[in-house]
Amino acid sequence: MSGASNDSDRTPGWVGKLFRPFAEVRPCEVATALVLAVTIFTILTAYYLLKVIREPLILLSSGAEVKSYAAAGQALLLIPVLRAHGAIAQRTGRLKLIAAVLLFCASNLVLFAVLFRAGVAIGLPFYLWVGTFNFLLVATFWSFANDIYTPEQGKRLFPLIGVGSTVGALAGAGLASYLLRHLGPMQLMLLAAGLLVGTLGLFAWVSGHQRCRPRDRGAPVPASAPVRGRGGFEALLADPYLALIGLIAILCNWITNSGEYVLDRTLVDLVHASGVTNVAEITRFIGGFKADYFWWVNVVALLSQLFLVSRVLKHLGVGGALLILPVVAMLGAASMAMFPALWVIRLAKIAEKGTDYSIENTAVNALYLVVPRDAKYRAKAVADTFLVRFGDVCAAASIWIGVRLGLPTRAFAAFNVMLALVWLVVAWRVAAINRARSGAQKAAETPAASGVPSPA
Repeated sequence: MSGASNDSDRTPGWVGKLFRPFAEVRPCEVATALVLAVTIFTILTAYYLLKVIREPLILLSSGAEVKSYAAAGQALLLIPVLRAHGAIAQRTGRLKLIAAVLLFCASNLVLFAVLFRAGVAIGLPFYLWVGTFNFLLVATFWSFANDIYTPEQGKRLFPLIGVGSTVGALAGAGLASYLLRHLGPMQLMLLAAGLLVGTLGLFAWVSGHQRCRPRDRGAPVPASAPVRGRGGFEALLADPYLALIGLIAILCNWITNSGEYVLDRTLVDLVHASGVTNVAEITRFIGGFKADYFWWVNVVALLSQLFLVSRVLKHLGVGGALLILPVVAMLGAASMAMFPALWVIRLAKIAEKGTDYSIENTAVNALYLVVPRDAKYRAKAVADTFLVRFGDVCAAASIWIGVRLGLPTRAFAAFNVMLALVWLVVAWRVAAINRARSGAQKAAETPAASGVPSPA
C-alpha cells in the first residue's frame, strides 16, 4: 500500500474537529506543527519588541531623512551577512546553522544594550541591524519548516503554522506597547535576546521528534548533514524557478511600498487641506488613522490565515494561491488611480496587506517545498532578505524620481497597475513551474512507494 503510514492516514474525531477550521492535521503531525507555530510566534514577538524601540532611536539620533535611506544601507549590509550565512551552511548541519544565526543575533542585542547603557548613539546602526536580521530570522525558520516537511505536508500544515506568525505580530506589537511604558530600550533588547535563545530548544525538539513521513520519502535527512550545493546568489541565477521567485519578492515589496506612499501622501494632503495647523491635533489625527489602519490589516490577515489560507491551498494549490495577491494589488492600484479618495485607498491597502500577510506569505514559503535542500536554506535566505530590501530600494527610487518630476498622486497608483501586471505574469509562470515540479516529484516517488516499509 502506497502513501503515508496507516496511523498518519487516520485522524481521530477530536483532532479533526479541533483543527478542521484551520488546516488538515494528522495525529502524529499535531505536536510538531504546534511547536513550530509557537516558535514563529516567539520570533515575531521578539522582532516587535525591537521594532517598537528602533523608531524613536533613529528619529531622535539621525532624523527622518536618514531613516528614508536606510533600505539601501540594509541591502548593502545583507551582502556580507548572506555570504557568511552560506559559508556556515556549507560546513554545518541545520541545527548548528540555526543556532549560529540565533546566538549571533542575541549576542548583538546584548552588545547594543551595553552600548545604549553607556550612552553611545546607536540609533542608525540599530535600525540597520533590525531591518537586516529580522528577515533573516524569519527566512531561517521557514527554511527549517521546508526541510522537515514533504510538499504534501507543507501545503496542509503551513496555514496552521502561519497562524503563529500572524498572532505573534499582533501580540508582539501589543506587548511592546505595554512594556515600553514600564521598561526602557535596554531591557527590551535583553528580553528579545532571551526569547531568541529560547527558540533554540523548540527547533531542537522539532528536529529530533518522530514525524509522519510518507513511506516513499524514506528516512529524513539527518540534522547534522551540511547544506551543500550552490551559494544563495548562484542558485538564484542558475535556476529560473528560483530567479522568478526572487523577482516576485522584488515586485511585491516595490508595489507595497509605493502604495504606502500613495496612502501617506493622500493623508498628508487631506490634513493640509483641512486648514488644521496645531501640531498636537495633526499628530493625534495621523496617529489615530494609522493605528486603526494597522489594526484592520492585522485583523484581515488573521482571519484569512485562520479560515481561508488552508482552503485556498487545498482547492487552488500553491500556484493558484500565488496569483491572488497580484490580482488584489492590481485592482487596488486601479481603484486608487481612478478614485483617489482616502477611504478608497485605505480599503485597497487593507485588502492588499491583509492578503500579503496571510495567503501570499504562506504560498511563497510553500514554493520552496519542491526545491533542493540547499536552496531551501541559502537561496531562500537571499530572496527573503536581500531581494526584499532591493524591492524597497526600487520603490524609494521610483518615488524619488516621481516627486522630482512633479507627478500627481494618482500617477504613482497607475504605475503600480503596470507593475502588478508584470507581477501577475511572473506569478503565472512560477505557478506553472511549481505544478510541473510537483507532478514530476510525485510521479518519481510513486514507483518506489509499493512494497517499501515505513521507516523506523
